[in-house]
Amino acid sequence: MRGLEWKKLSSEHVNQPTDQLKETIVQVGEGNFLRGFVDWMIHQLNEKGLYDGKVVAIQPTPHGKVVPKLNAQDGLYTSVLRGVENGETVNRAELIQSISRGIDPYNNWSEVLELARSPHIEFMFSNTTEAGLTYHQESFDESSSPLSFPGKVVAFLYERYKAFEGDTNKGITLVPCELVEGNGDLLKEIVLKLINDWNLSDDFKQWVEEANLFCNTLVDRIVTGFPRGEEEDFRERLGYDDILLTVGEPYHLFVIDAPEHVAKKLPFDQAGLNVKWGDTTPYRELKVRLLNGAHTMMFAACYLSGVDTVYQSMTNEKLAAFVKDGLFNEILPTVDADDEEKEAFATSVLERFSNPFLEHQLTDIGMNPLYKFKTRVVPSLLAYVNKFVELPEKLSFSLAALLAYTKPVGKEGAFLAGDRDGTRYVIRDNEETLNFLSDVWAAYDAKEATLEETVYNLLANEAIWGENLTQIEGLTKKVASDLEKGIHSLV
Repeated sequence: MRGLEWKKLSSEHVNQPTDQLKETIVQVGEGNFLRGFVDWMIHQLNEKGLYDGKVVAIQPTPHGKVVPKLNAQDGLYTSVLRGVENGETVNRAELIQSISRGIDPYNNWSEVLELARSPHIEFMFSNTTEAGLTYHQESFDESSSPLSFPGKVVAFLYERYKAFEGDTNKGITLVPCELVEGNGDLLKEIVLKLINDWNLSDDFKQWVEEANLFCNTLVDRIVTGFPRGEEEDFRERLGYDDILLTVGEPYHLFVIDAPEHVAKKLPFDQAGLNVKWGDTTPYRELKVRLLNGAHTMMFAACYLSGVDTVYQSMTNEKLAAFVKDGLFNEILPTVDADDEEKEAFATSVLERFSNPFLEHQLTDIGMNPLYKFKTRVVPSLLAYVNKFVELPEKLSFSLAALLAYTKPVGKEGAFLAGDRDGTRYVIRDNEETLNFLSDVWAAYDAKEATLEETVYNLLANEAIWGENLTQIEGLTKKVASDLEKGIHSLV
């Protein structure tokens, strides 16, 4: 069968169409994670008769490429969950029908506004990465899409407010999935600031605060996306060609801090899903510091060492030892949680990293890498220094690897390009950070600054790290020394 022309996935592959379901959810973001997590969950609810709504996916940036593919497949895609679940190896493929369509707001803003005026919309989910959940000063033009995610939220809510004349029963529940502490509170704070920036009415501002609910959340599932290199195997297995096929692990956790009436509308737990309703704090520290922190600690060092995925890293003796040592000896001691609980969680992290089914690309973890390092690793680094009055060896080295990874050799579209032994990769971050990296490394390449001076300039940027990291005794020299020795000096 190999080499044949396979039919592209479309509605003709659906046995039980869901066209009758109303569009009840707006989703800002259309990437692998949301499709392998939230949209997968909504599909489970619909399948079990516990919900009767569909998702409209909004492209978050002008550079997105998913919406045309999504619409070409009638909103359909395949979710494949592979790994170990309750001691059993699983490998499940499921056709997901929860998305009705995708919208590119930069070319079809009127469709987004029409959606805002729909009486059926109840929820807004999002995942625009941590960098997307930030304040950006921008102007407001009702006829075109704001660039930032919070700007889109304000414009959407403003259109809804006008359409329903301030009816407090027409507010929505916003469920951001960006991995930022207090993400719902932060989104609300930025939304209110933009309302002030744009001189929108006090009545609208009051409606936003009183009629709409901003939920803090915590999400956990490793979603690796399209299984590169396995295309033919999946075509034969599924019987169609799915360019949006999304692979993830069976494990999932969704914590949503929302009142009971929201839980009743989205009864995830009744569908057998691992969704917790209530305070996210007890779960956040373990997840962000141990799982995401370990991911961010390892990605640059392992990738620059020559491997491409998390699993490949764990099958390399030196790299696996680097990850384990950093996780158990440098991150774990700084996490304030029950010893037995955090030890068990750290052990599960290594098991998930060692899942042979997941081709979790290290370059995917490396999207917006400086912001991720700030939120996921810097707290552990600082806590270790405070607790032991010395630098953590592996975390310090991971910072050096991060700086090496983000040293640009050129441009890649709107982003920068790095180089690994002749192979180019994309360095993705916000424009301000990318410009800063270009300027600092250009001075080094022009021999206008030594390596240690360059490291100092990079680590002193409080806008990137949240504080001046050069004030940590010995860190600048340690990072510069690791950079000079090269990536193979430790791992």
